[in-house]
Amino acid sequence: MKAPEARSPGGEPTIDDVAAAAGVSIRTVSRVLNKSPKVNENTRKSIEDIIDRLNFKPSRGARALAMRRSFLIGLVHNDQNALVLDSIQRGIARVASPNGYELVVHACPDQDDAVIDDVLAFIDRSRVDGIILLPPVSGVPGLPEALDTCPVTAVALSSIPIEGFAGVVLSEERQAGAEVARHLLGLGHRVLGLVNGPEGVASAQERRTGFLGEIANQAGISLAETSGDYSFASGVLAAEELLSREPRPTAIFAANDIMAAGVMKVAATRRIAVPDQLSIVGFDGSILTRMLTPALTSVLRPFGEMAASAAGQLIARIEGKTSTPTTPHALELVPAESTGPAPA
Repeated sequence: MKAPEARSPGGEPTIDDVAAAAGVSIRTVSRVLNKSPKVNENTRKSIEDIIDRLNFKPSRGARALAMRRSFLIGLVHNDQNALVLDSIQRGIARVASPNGYELVVHACPDQDDAVIDDVLAFIDRSRVDGIILLPPVSGVPGLPEALDTCPVTAVALSSIPIEGFAGVVLSEERQAGAEVARHLLGLGHRVLGLVNGPEGVASAQERRTGFLGEIANQAGISLAETSGDYSFASGVLAAEELLSREPRPTAIFAANDIMAAGVMKVAATRRIAVPDQLSIVGFDGSILTRMLTPALTSVLRPFGEMAASAAGQLIARIEGKTSTPTTPHALELVPAESTGPAPA
């Protein structure tokens, strides 16, 4: 009868137990755990069988020390939209966790001139192996060059191509803005309102450019524009301005769902029926669209899918594997109850 392998005090098997049972050095076991090619196939198979039999699980700290990694991924943002951030974090975790990585989330300051120093300080103290950057942080001028001085890999989410990062996951926001315009024009709307996002932010510029480009050659269209900062309060202020104009818009496109919710709030306060008297479109396709009454027509951005794609690219780069660039993510307009035919 085979004697049971010895266990260290405490009951949990250690790398020493595996090495003793296999009759090899701890270094050889470590090489097998780290998939080193320096171990012959027979020895590798024998050690893997013992690892399975002992149900040995290497500690994260020991693995990190052996490979000189932290197995941490940083998510860097300055987005105040908790609904969007939740989807992104879940998408990253869906890829990171099975690969042995944990997520560290860091919020940057709003001022562009403070972002670079802030990101570099975060990398230094957190010891992350790589970072995923969300817009508008990913678009801060000089950031890719600054990150070249750090021993980390960076992948960005963006609405426009950016040079200097290991990878960029793109979303086609200009095309989506054009699709919003086609939707409203198709419903017969000719007096339009537009609530832009923050000036200088690429996502806001792309959505506006697509929307304006689609209506540019249409006869008999009037457009009133104003801007917000992607917050609910700015959506309220923008709606107060647009809905006080004559002629009053019969349709308003707000550059994100939260500002669109502000527009809907003002319409309700003024007893303007949605969509009978006013159609409203948002952007993001967040869960908020289904919480509102009426449900909000919005452009769906697949945050979870995009974040998972970024995490996959990042981990591949960290581990020295080939990373296939992703094609730009097409965005989909999802009609709901907040849009309807223009009033007669």
